[in-house]
Amino acid sequence: MKIIVPMAGRGSRLRPHTLTVPKPLVPVGGKPIVHRLVEDIAEVCSEPIEEIGFVIGDFGPDIEKELIEVAKKLGAKGRIFYQDKPLGTAHAVLCAEKLLDGPVVVAFADTLFRANFKIDPHADGILWVKQIEDPSAFGVIKMNEQSEIIDFVEKPKTFISDLAMIGIYYLKDGGALRNELHYLIDNGMIKDGEYQLPDALRRLTEKGMRFKPGEVDEWLDCGNKEVTVLTNQRVLEYDHEKNLQLVDPSAKMVNSVIIPPCYLGEDVVLENSVVGPHVSLGKGSVVTNSIIKNSILQHHAIIVDANLQNSMLGSYAKYKGLARDLSLSDYSIIG
Repeated sequence: MKIIVPMAGRGSRLRPHTLTVPKPLVPVGGKPIVHRLVEDIAEVCSEPIEEIGFVIGDFGPDIEKELIEVAKKLGAKGRIFYQDKPLGTAHAVLCAEKLLDGPVVVAFADTLFRANFKIDPHADGILWVKQIEDPSAFGVIKMNEQSEIIDFVEKPKTFISDLAMIGIYYLKDGGALRNELHYLIDNGMIKDGEYQLPDALRRLTEKGMRFKPGEVDEWLDCGNKEVTVLTNQRVLEYDHEKNLQLVDPSAKMVNSVIIPPCYLGEDVVLENSVVGPHVSLGKGSVVTNSIIKNSILQHHAIIVDANLQNSMLGSYAKYKGLARDLSLSDYSIIG
């Protein structure tokens, strides 16, 4: 099994946090989004993961090294591919065409999920979907009487289905997808300046390939600050239910209280503070004389005399002051 993770976009809706770090590497619950994504996929795979290909822009050698380590932690070989121009989802997947051979999962790195199914290795393909109340803003699937997916409709104006595609796909034959992606590009099948992956999937269904829906229990978005903070909350609750160790042994607490679930990374320091619930503090963060609830602090953030909730602070950010709902980028200083 191979996994392709297109993640070349910078994540403009999550700015300022994506000005220095690509969105898939923003941590939730103390772990980068993309790391959690491939872990989620590994849990539903029936076969071992051999290679993980990350399709990126010009992110620099440090981030490339971090992505290789993400794959290594799952026992897979990590590979880096580049998408130099934003030409759409089909083009992004084709940038990793060396991995389009045999069973493959394509997973766009802006969402997390929880599911209770296993991939059937004999199925032609599986599309992860989530039942939603208002499907008009999403791409949805259309099924026949045998519950096989026969079409893909983007933002339907009339009701087609309430099962929205969340951006994760399994194909037993990656080579067949590769051929259809080449067909789209070779024949200029472009919409609004982009080549779209559902157009290639539709051609596969027209040739007899049958996809099954893989319905997920929860779909967690990381598109902007508000939903990323909510995703952090849900991830901490999952990890707490699994009895995972969320507080690093090196964390130091002086006259402070932690209300679980919370994540405290290596060398975090709390002094005269109350933290939690649903707070993630990255490595080396220092919190003094403060109350923090439902927030994410990346590594080496410093908080003094503050009352924060529903906030995100970047790495090396410094904040001293009043009660706020903040979204503060890396290296910012307030107070």
